[in-house]
Amino acid sequence: MLVSYKWLGEYLDLSNISAKDLETQMSLTGIEVEGVELPAEGLKKIVVGEVKECIPHPDSDHLSICQVDIGEAELSQIVCGAPNVKVGIKVIVALPNSRIAGNVKIKKGKMRGQVSNGMICSLQELGYSDSVIPKEFADGIYYLPQDAEVGTEVFSYLEMDDSIIDLSITPNRADALSIRGVAYEVGAIYRQTPVFNDEVLVEATEKASDKIKITVADTADAPAYQIRVIENVKIAPSPQWLQNRLMNEGIRPINNVVDITNYILLLFGQPLHAFDYNKLGSQEILVRRAEPAEKLTTLDDVERSLTTENIVITNGSKPVALAGVMGGLDSEIDQGTTTVALEAAMFDSVSIRKTSQQFNLRSESSTRFEKGINQGTIAEACDVAAAMIAKLAGGQVLAGAVEGSKIIPEDALVGITLAKINRSLGTDLTEEQVNEILSALGFGYEVVEGNYSITIPPRRWDITIEADIIEEVARIYGYDNLPSTLPSGETVAGSLTAEQRVTRQIRGILEGSGLSEAISYALTTAEKSVEFTVQPTKLTRLDWPMSEERSVLRQNLISGLLDDVAYNSARKNNNIALYEIGRVFFQEHDPLKDLPQEVKHLGLAISGNWTDKDWQTAGQKVDFYLLKGIVETLLEELGLAEQISFVQTTAIKEMHPGRAAEIVFDNQVVGFIGQVHPAIAKTYDIKETYVAELDLQALLAVEKAPLVYQEVSKYPSVSRDIALLVPETVASGDIVATIGEFGGRFLTNVDLFDVYQGENIEAGKKSLAYSLTFVNHEATLTDEEINAAMEKITKSLIDQFAVEIR
Repeated sequence: MLVSYKWLGEYLDLSNISAKDLETQMSLTGIEVEGVELPAEGLKKIVVGEVKECIPHPDSDHLSICQVDIGEAELSQIVCGAPNVKVGIKVIVALPNSRIAGNVKIKKGKMRGQVSNGMICSLQELGYSDSVIPKEFADGIYYLPQDAEVGTEVFSYLEMDDSIIDLSITPNRADALSIRGVAYEVGAIYRQTPVFNDEVLVEATEKASDKIKITVADTADAPAYQIRVIENVKIAPSPQWLQNRLMNEGIRPINNVVDITNYILLLFGQPLHAFDYNKLGSQEILVRRAEPAEKLTTLDDVERSLTTENIVITNGSKPVALAGVMGGLDSEIDQGTTTVALEAAMFDSVSIRKTSQQFNLRSESSTRFEKGINQGTIAEACDVAAAMIAKLAGGQVLAGAVEGSKIIPEDALVGITLAKINRSLGTDLTEEQVNEILSALGFGYEVVEGNYSITIPPRRWDITIEADIIEEVARIYGYDNLPSTLPSGETVAGSLTAEQRVTRQIRGILEGSGLSEAISYALTTAEKSVEFTVQPTKLTRLDWPMSEERSVLRQNLISGLLDDVAYNSARKNNNIALYEIGRVFFQEHDPLKDLPQEVKHLGLAISGNWTDKDWQTAGQKVDFYLLKGIVETLLEELGLAEQISFVQTTAIKEMHPGRAAEIVFDNQVVGFIGQVHPAIAKTYDIKETYVAELDLQALLAVEKAPLVYQEVSKYPSVSRDIALLVPETVASGDIVATIGEFGGRFLTNVDLFDVYQGENIEAGKKSLAYSLTFVNHEATLTDEEINAAMEKITKSLIDQFAVEIR
């Protein structure tokens, strides 16, 4: 919400309060100020000029040579390229050595051989946005009022000497989406009561009810709806002050009638709509729900296909406006309008929100209807607007407002005790202090022995319960004045949950292994969401995503990490090692009715070199076994290594079929590891990359075996090597498991130290060599004990895998 400091000053005494002071105090009392803009800041030597002579440039078909009166003894020659420059207009002139928007310095120079002493400016060159400049001046220079004094600075004529306060209004303070609402807020801060000098309505003798009839089909859709009729209006540009006010508030001036409706929108927070009465095609207004597939062409010249979710204003048969959102093109106010039907209403906020989302039509009006409006000033805002149209457009307001529905606003009553206020705020406020705050807010009250009955006016429809009153007292008393106290009594030190402790441990292990944490978007595309999953579930979509790239909740972490790898690779950061701990979202039921299941996962991704080549060390590229080692280290530190196995898989189509494995715990797949399929890597535009993903939630739920410490044996260990010739389809992990099963109680360790395939090895076979370590903690092992264990191991391997002992 943009608020003009000068406009606010019309209702309050701000003579001793600067815009900067106002910014500070409003932020302290609960309405955040984004900033204060000074439109004239940085501009200098920009004055009013009058074009006395204008001739075409002899060497250009689009330039004009102008003689401009800038208040000096002689006329100043300026070459201008604007198509609308002409004799007799008052213009904005940037003198030589002046500064315009963007800190651009204007110098005296020549254009096609002709001297130009400065520039005749458009509003864009003073910093105005294209979206707020009147359309007739959008592609040319701006005309100043004819009473502007030549040679004086232009800023006062455009109200650029104002301060524009940018308020960040939260949904619960929709009352501050109006100048009057802000005036009440500022008045409460500085203990002033705003005084409004609204235009007084004078009505003609003819009744408006003779001109129009209104029916509201369902008062739940439009609890309040009325129309005033103004005849004999003359459509013209608004006076300069009104145009200035709208442009400073971020709204483009259109014409006097439309500008007045926008002015009232800003002043009261009450959206209005003006129809061309003669274009309605009937003397009837019917407010109803749209029929399925009913058509309406809105003011932006787009034909809309309506649904029963939409409330429409009709002329009894066909729609002429989309209620609360945008008017219809067929009933638009234009230069031929002579009679205005002025609508003031209150519409169902849920329907307006759905309609604005459906058509992607967000407007100042729809925003206010969605958040709520002051029920107490609907008719008053319409009356003031009608009076202004009569004054600025020369119209006559017919007697009475024709109502289709009417809401009678009631004051809300909230009870609270002084003790409750002080207990909640930790203060010792007296009745007198609280009374003074309530009076400053404009709330009525009765107090009996510390028990308050507080009357809340309709303009503060956000206040309904005790907590709201406590907040209001705290705001106006000053959050910075509330006492700071330490907790009293017995305190208990906070501690981490078991899950938090393990998650923190995992971060330490992975960062100690050389990985960096990444945080990826939980929202992704539908295609990426189901990648790297064996059995994808239903998609959980956003109803109104900001983009298709962020429209679906992810079901894996890997696709987000690959985006991070691609981002780094594109910036020549090729050695990448990332991990992410985050939630993935599975939906087994109806995404429109049920919330998805959120599961915490761990994702890893490495690419490039693990170590770079230097003068003494060969470089090491990342590979499957490097990532597998990182995962095994993590599982070992978590006490899960003994229960985990890796099983080759081709189930995940996004993984390399020969370099991927499932991570299995207790016959349950809890993750996968391997190389990203080259075709997938190409779509991400990344090089060879290895990834792993673990169901962290499942692993954290595992009950770990207790850690048992054992003293170092007093007796020597014995090592035996065994070399096997096995079919290449046999996994080393299965052989190690068998050796462990039949090796006896003295077998403490099995290490694979050699793998060989090639010359002197039969095709389809491979040679595996293991080192076995035996220890007896109670006595020295004998050869007979070792040989017996080796015989059992050998026999079991031959029986199960048809191995050959080399």
